[in-house]
Amino acid sequence: MTTLQDLRAKQEELRKQQEEIARSIEEFRSSQRAGVIAEIKAMMAQHGLTVSDLETPAGRGSRAAAEGKTREPSKVAIKYRDAETGSTWTGRGLKPRWLTSALEAGRSLDEFLVEAPAAE
Repeated sequence: MTTLQDLRAKQEELRKQQEEIARSIEEFRSSQRAGVIAEIKAMMAQHGLTVSDLETPAGRGSRAAAEGKTREPSKVAIKYRDAETGSTWTGRGLKPRWLTSALEAGRSLDEFLVEAPAAE
């Protein structure tokens, strides 16, 4: 029968073994990382790339992105509104739960249609 002292000694031995394995893994990762970084640098030099080239999406107005110019998301007009709750939907994407429930209850989509503002 093993004693508590034996179990604690075994636990300590396993803990040391775990630390040693973790250290080995970290050393391996570090050596791999250095190699990968060297490969990436060589490929970047071969293709004439810089770090700033990596920060912009390929083929997507890289000059504007590099200068920090971004486009504001466009606002989409509300197409449907629930007069009782004030919930709205633009008509894009999936129908919201409030609208799906109302349609299942027999209401018409036209009941929620928002009148377009008059053109000036």
